[in-house]
Amino acid sequence: MNFKKVTLVLISTLFLTQAFCQNATMSDTSNIKKEKPFHKFFIRSTYLAFTNFGDEKTNTHHYEFHFGYTLTDKDKIGIKVSTWKLFAPLGIPLWDPLFLKESEFYPGKLQESGIGIIYQRKLWKGLYASVEVMPLKQVFLDLNNSKIGEGFRLYTSYHLGYHISMFKNRLFIEPQIHCNYWPIESNGPQSFKAKDGKWNNYFLFEPNLYIGFNF
Repeated sequence: MNFKKVTLVLISTLFLTQAFCQNATMSDTSNIKKEKPFHKFFIRSTYLAFTNFGDEKTNTHHYEFHFGYTLTDKDKIGIKVSTWKLFAPLGIPLWDPLFLKESEFYPGKLQESGIGIIYQRKLWKGLYASVEVMPLKQVFLDLNNSKIGEGFRLYTSYHLGYHISMFKNRLFIEPQIHCNYWPIESNGPQSFKAKDGKWNNYFLFEPNLYIGFNF
């Protein structure tokens, strides 16, 4: 075989290989898109928003909504809107014998509402970590549901969870565990302050579940 023929065979092989690789790449990308479509926006909420029933003494009337945007395949940001009514101090640990004991209940309810920000970072596959920061307006209510004072709390939470996609990445759930910390809190009425003063300004290892929709 002479040099021209060898050159022709090499060039032909090169073009055929390149064409094959391009077709394979396009096919793989197409399959990925079919299996897991990409969506820029999402909305989600905690399962607690669906549990607002039962005994009024321990009903927190918890409503929460997240609206988020996917910056990259690893980074998400969002806005969080929440409101709830606490019947006892937020710092009582889950494992403490006094958790959910009526002796620790407020003489009324503490209603908190706020708008905050969210940052979420994918660590590995579905595993992610996130931070949520939210300033809260506090309204103190007595046993007759009458307003007796106002306050402020800076509420932060730190999450470790796992993102599970369903229905071609349209729906998702995120089981997780998180820790809450509020570095700033103004004083409320003395009756409420006496209850809060017995406990820490953090709550560790709270299980949670986010339920969301991509679009």
